[in-house]
Amino acid sequence: MMTNGTSKLRHAGAYVFIAILALASIPGLAADLVEVRVGSNNVVSDAAFFIANRKGYFSEQGIKVTFVQFDAGPKMIAPLGVGQIDVAAGAISAGLFNAAARGINIKLVADKGSTPLGYDYMPILVRKSLVDSGKVKSFKDLKGMKVGEAGKGGSQGSKLNEALKSDGLSYGEVEHVYLGYPQQVTALMNGAIDAAVTTEPSATQALESGAAVRLRADIYPDQAVAALFYGGDFIKKSPEVAKKFMIAYLKGVRVYNDALKNGKFAGPAADEVIRILVQDSNIKDPALYRKMTPNGNNPDGKLNEASLKKDFQFYKDQGYLEGTITVEQVVDHSFVTAALKELGPYQPKK
Repeated sequence: MMTNGTSKLRHAGAYVFIAILALASIPGLAADLVEVRVGSNNVVSDAAFFIANRKGYFSEQGIKVTFVQFDAGPKMIAPLGVGQIDVAAGAISAGLFNAAARGINIKLVADKGSTPLGYDYMPILVRKSLVDSGKVKSFKDLKGMKVGEAGKGGSQGSKLNEALKSDGLSYGEVEHVYLGYPQQVTALMNGAIDAAVTTEPSATQALESGAAVRLRADIYPDQAVAALFYGGDFIKKSPEVAKKFMIAYLKGVRVYNDALKNGKFAGPAADEVIRILVQDSNIKDPALYRKMTPNGNNPDGKLNEASLKKDFQFYKDQGYLEGTITVEQVVDHSFVTAALKELGPYQPKK
């Protein structure tokens, strides 16, 4: 005969068993999570990593992300090539193609920072005094002047080239001054440079200081500025994990896109995304996010190959490339394609 206490114990045991089954059905709890080492330098355009991590999208795919901090994107390339990290994200440059030409096994697999119309987060700024005086009315007036860029052989140079070409100048008809983005703001303020191809948040800081203005927006729409990189070892040894990582990453990208509206962080997910970025990125001022122009990031993942080829040709024309390599040899769209089969096309949050 079953006593009241025995009955309660059996019911409790049943509930515990059901709870264990429920926990076991949660991805990442049924088995050990697979570690994926991700190179990051904590910039705003790493947002999709931070969002996917905070919202549990990586653990849903059975992945535990370990962020490995770097103070500059180019420093990630060698560790990525030898398998010390699995994934990285950074600017696209001549140096990246040169690394691939030297046999460093890396692939560009998805968009991470681009400039769709209204989201020109890497603008060309000109000293306000030059514009106010009428000395600079268009890009052709920059002839012989000093223009700041972050470094030689980067996407900033290709953008400047497009701007100068649009007004009949060549890239070599201005003086190139290589400065970090924060230093560009100071140089614009004290007149050490006349213009700069800068990026956020330095662009907003320069504009708010009154030192600079945008001469023209959307000079090079849809430029592929930064990308998600996979290491060759990661692709070869863990193709299924690489696919699952892309699924989680794109889910993060889509939440990021839900935070965007009219060229600002003003979409329905803006508050949530800004909170995550304040926690994880190198910009800690929530108000600054509301002022700045966010980077674009294709919610369906695919890199703009036409832009990559245009920039590649610029690097070639300037003599920045070494060895023999093509854009097609460095780009791999297969992981985005596989992820989209599961996720389908992006549907904006209303």
